[in-house]
Amino acid sequence: MNDFIAAALLGLVEGITEFLPVSSTGHLIVAADLLNFRDAGGTFEIVIQLGAVLAVIVYYARDLLDQARALPTSADARRLWLGIALAFVPAAVLGLLFSDAITRYLFSPVTVAVSLMVGGVVLWWIEGRAFTARTTTLTQVTPRQALLVGCAQCLALVPGVSRSASSIIGGLLTGLDRPTATAFSFYLSIPTLGLATLYALVKGREALDSTQFGPLFVGLGVSFATALIVMGWLLRYVSRHDFRGFAVYRIVAGIAILGWALWR
Repeated sequence: MNDFIAAALLGLVEGITEFLPVSSTGHLIVAADLLNFRDAGGTFEIVIQLGAVLAVIVYYARDLLDQARALPTSADARRLWLGIALAFVPAAVLGLLFSDAITRYLFSPVTVAVSLMVGGVVLWWIEGRAFTARTTTLTQVTPRQALLVGCAQCLALVPGVSRSASSIIGGLLTGLDRPTATAFSFYLSIPTLGLATLYALVKGREALDSTQFGPLFVGLGVSFATALIVMGWLLRYVSRHDFRGFAVYRIVAGIAILGWALWR
């Protein structure tokens, strides 16, 4: 398949799945395998997430500017961004320490399938519990809640777990309501995915060649446009629904991927 078409399809997959609790990395690994897409040491699958980061920045542009102006005088704004920083640290540290081993041993369809199924069961179980939401706006998120969300996000280092699922579930368990947990996950994606992208570019720069830049930009553009649409939809969805539908999808998709990986 033409690399530009494959990159566009992978960008579509990334944009749709990045903010849904279904694992964008897992879907990209399987999609790239199905498309027989040549990737430079997994760099494309990480860098393409930059499109989703840009979608968050554009979607929240007015709020981000307002918060930047308010930082010197607003305790709420400072607390929010302290929380984002605290939530970012655990996964960043573990990612730096173990990224090579994770890429080498866990980036496979079988790992993705098992993670999807286990995560689906956990998501269904979480949704069966009764929650008392104490935090209903982003500026109310405490440093303790943020750090616990960050610890939960570490699970997403395993392909198939899902960064959004782990951070949203972590938020629910610490007392955030669904819209706030989802929005906090969006904000947390800015440093998490943004710096992961920069790290992947620096680390994989020797493996990239000029022929890959065109497909990479195509993938970024498609992922940006798609993620921008999905973000708005998801925020409306979680205000009225739980995540059980995604739990069912994860289990069914995991079974299908496992069957494909074992019998191909």
